[in-house]
Amino acid sequence: MDAKEIINHFNLAPHPEGGYFKEIYRSKGTIQSENLASYFNGNRNYCTSIYFLLTANKFSAFHKINQDEIWHFYTGTTLKLHMISPDGDYSFVLIGNNFNQNEIPQFTVPAHYYFAAEILTKNSFAFVGCTVSPGFDFKDFVLPSCKELSKEFPKHAKIIAELTHH
Repeated sequence: MDAKEIINHFNLAPHPEGGYFKEIYRSKGTIQSENLASYFNGNRNYCTSIYFLLTANKFSAFHKINQDEIWHFYTGTTLKLHMISPDGDYSFVLIGNNFNQNEIPQFTVPAHYYFAAEILTKNSFAFVGCTVSPGFDFKDFVLPSCKELSKEFPKHAKIIAELTHH
């Protein structure tokens, strides 16, 4: 299957950060707000997961959430996941199935890290899953502008400019 076929088959929709997604799981159980850290506003489901697809011309812009996010590789080509820690340290990981090229099939982005993802091979895509616990809520989602994030992390302005939408 190619990217367009996967988008149609799984009924994926455009995601605000870039790429295409569909929520596939949201636990019925919830964690009450008084049992969550103070940076959560309201109750959260125990866990959520989505299908997520990026193409070579649709990157995932730098954003952060309050939870750890586990990325699972399904098919396609290598995905480069960029991260900036709360302390300003930059790192990246290659997610894919070329294990002899130091790619890994699953990776967890720590809570509160800014992260972005891109496909390195022209005319290709990566189809992955993302799991979040406590469950994802857009109240936890921060999608800064290039100007805002560059001001916070000026030494990473070049990669921030490449992987933000405004």
